[in-house]
Amino acid sequence: MKKAEIKLTVELDDNNVPETIMWESTDSQNKEAMQVKAMLLSLWDHNYQQALRIDLWTKEMPVDEMKVFFHQTLMTLGDTFLRATGEKNIVEDLRDYCAHFAEKMEIKA
Repeated sequence: MKKAEIKLTVELDDNNVPETIMWESTDSQNKEAMQVKAMLLSLWDHNYQQALRIDLWTKEMPVDEMKVFFHQTLMTLGDTFLRATGEKNIVEDLRDYCAHFAEKMEIKA
C-alpha cells in the first residue's frame, strides 16, 4: 500500500494569529514546503457523523484574495460533490449560486 504524508506548519504571533502557513507533501513534485496565506481543511468523523474543520488565514491575506479563495473553493466543492454523488441538479444550483456570489463580490470569474 502506498502512503503519502501532508505536513502543515503554522507560525503564530503572541496572540495566536497565524503569521505564516507552510504545507508540504511527500507526493508533491515540489519537494520544498510552500507558503500559503489561507487554508480550509475539512475532515469527516465517521464515529460522530460530523465534519471537523480547520480554517486559518494569515494577517497578510487580503480581503479581495479571500473572496476569490472562497469562490474557487465553492466551485471546486461542487466538482467534488458531483464526482462523489453524481447529483447533477444540486451541483447546477451550487454553480448558479457561485455565479451570484462572484457577482455580489465583484469577482471576475
